[in-house]
Amino acid sequence: MSATRPPLADATLQIRPWADPVIDEMGHDLRSHYVERFWLGILGPSTTLLLRRIALGFDAEPDGFTLHLGDTARSLGLGARAGKHSPFVRALDRCCQFGAARRHGDQLDVRRRLPPLTRFHVSRLPEPLQAEHDDWVARSSATPTPADAHRRARRLALGLLELGEDHDEVERQLHLWRVHPAMAHEALRWATAHLAHDAA
Repeated sequence: MSATRPPLADATLQIRPWADPVIDEMGHDLRSHYVERFWLGILGPSTTLLLRRIALGFDAEPDGFTLHLGDTARSLGLGARAGKHSPFVRALDRCCQFGAARRHGDQLDVRRRLPPLTRFHVSRLPEPLQAEHDDWVARSSATPTPADAHRRARRLALGLLELGEDHDEVERQLHLWRVHPAMAHEALRWATAHLAHDAA
């Protein structure tokens, strides 16, 4: 991240909210129990703490704010060393690597909410956490109305496509989240058409 290569004490990033109607509706607050319990093992503690700090910044300034990198790095206990191998720069990089943020020069768009973990990410958790996540998914999807289930399937399919999953993986993930195969197929068709319309 070239903008952080000068001394961090002198560097800033413009933080802006990443508006995503799907993830904003069905995702999890950056400070939620879900993120702390399940995303922490994927993002790592430094990145999770950084996202929590940014969420606090959005509370105070919803349209965005200037992040002073040196001060933030020291306040998180990461030091103010510059360079691509510094702990703070790696935390910023991981925000983008896992889809929590995207970089535009000296601006970082950050999600206000994180999506549910994909099947691949769940498989990287310790087995007890995988089982706990399965239980969480089962509880959260218990007895929805047909209309709710339909809308949820479409939102999940769209979110997975936007995260870069291919069509087969989207359907597999929806099945793991206990979406009926016919509904999963329809949701994928809808999400694909929705993205194509937006691109056009």
